[in-house]
Amino acid sequence: MAPVEKFVGMSSVTFHKTAGQAMVIGGTGGIGAAILSALAGNGGYEQTLGLSRSDLDIEDEANIAAVAAQVAAAPVPTRLIIDATGFLHGGGQTPEKSLRDISFDKLAHSFAVNAIGPALLMKHFLPILPRKGYAVFATLSARVGSIGDNQLGGWYGYRASKAALNQLVRTAAVELRRSRPQACCVALHPGTVATPLSSPFTKSDLNVRTPEAAAIELLKVIDRLSPEMSGGFFDHHGHVIPW
Repeated sequence: MAPVEKFVGMSSVTFHKTAGQAMVIGGTGGIGAAILSALAGNGGYEQTLGLSRSDLDIEDEANIAAVAAQVAAAPVPTRLIIDATGFLHGGGQTPEKSLRDISFDKLAHSFAVNAIGPALLMKHFLPILPRKGYAVFATLSARVGSIGDNQLGGWYGYRASKAALNQLVRTAAVELRRSRPQACCVALHPGTVATPLSSPFTKSDLNVRTPEAAAIELLKVIDRLSPEMSGGFFDHHGHVIPW
């Protein structure tokens, strides 16, 4: 799993043409819906499947297991799974600006959605990936989850839960390599995107992109993954992000 500093040839938009199914978990969210639309319009997969929270609850392992069993029974193999779920704010909870804002319940919810839920997705969905050939599990992380890149502090629950997600991805990739050496399990940072999740914090950010633009960038990165990149943490340009 040697680190790769940068992908090349990022200007083209040619995704893998492969027999199989692509699936987006969180397919009704801002980025998830855009990824699903881009995949469906590209024709690179025999079929695409989008799952909303009503289809799959990442805080309910029994539900995750049941959905994974249904997907495994499909007539075509699932070769691409994108986890586009995540939690930053909502229900009266906002990112913690200082230690005094931390609470058990806030941290527990952030970890439940941003780390434990994706870990359970990997537990039940990585085993249904084909044992041979191209296959990818990609989950949306965030640059603020990088410990080495943390210069501003704050956002305790979001930062820590995304850092935990990165470690879970790295560890799952080691195990995945033993049974599916051609598959990839990666964490991706989508950048700043105009979605309800990020809108309260992006008013002065000049780098905000549309979900459609972010989706194309992420799919370009996914399309250029190779097995030695499994376990990596990449941004939407394909650059390695420090742990």
